[in-house]
Amino acid sequence: MSQSGIVTGQYVRIRQAEASIGDRIFAQLIDWGVMLAYLTFSVWLIVKLDADGVVPFLFVILPPIFYTLSMEVFNQGQSLGKMVMKTRVVKMDGSTPTLGAYLMRWLLYIVDGPATSYMGLLVMVLNKNNQRLGDIAAGTVVIKLQKYSKIQVKLDEYDYLMKNYTPHYPQAADLSLEQIEIITRTVSTPRSDFAPRVAQLSQKVQEKLSISRREPTDADFLRRILRDYQYYALEEI
Repeated sequence: MSQSGIVTGQYVRIRQAEASIGDRIFAQLIDWGVMLAYLTFSVWLIVKLDADGVVPFLFVILPPIFYTLSMEVFNQGQSLGKMVMKTRVVKMDGSTPTLGAYLMRWLLYIVDGPATSYMGLLVMVLNKNNQRLGDIAAGTVVIKLQKYSKIQVKLDEYDYLMKNYTPHYPQAADLSLEQIEIITRTVSTPRSDFAPRVAQLSQKVQEKLSISRREPTDADFLRRILRDYQYYALEEI
């Protein structure tokens, strides 16, 4: 099973295992079963009620069309099939996809699915991350939940990972992996312009998170942001 890494700050690396092609096929079959069951019931109900017109037609056709998109958007990247198979759609860095990313995956199923003899399946076979075209375009990947493995971390090197550590800024959890890496590089790379660079970055972080620093220096503030980010990242493991 292929894996792609998520680095939380520079302290812990989490490897997320991509869902296998088999997992994705079974999840799709389950979703098709759900949609078929809905279509069967809705058609039976309309016939039973002897209803006709546009509204009954839309009642039958729209839910199956928007089923996958709505489930993934409102259910944290999981359709019913993905829930059964314990898989989930995430961005390549492990973050939650945007609405645009979900929409891109959904639209490109026209290319990936039955209309083109399941081109998406061929792309998944050839892709190391088991991504179909919709995933590649959206920058997403379907991962297997509860399959995370951590590289060994010497916790005694990081006293702020102790149980009594109290984070100051919960908003730090909203930062992206790329932003955390920028902060890490900035505070760990001594340069002649270190102070102004740190001050500028500190101001940007405060503005983005709508917070004011409580630490005596900008460098201390950024290090606290990294520690708080790591704290919340570890909570999810």
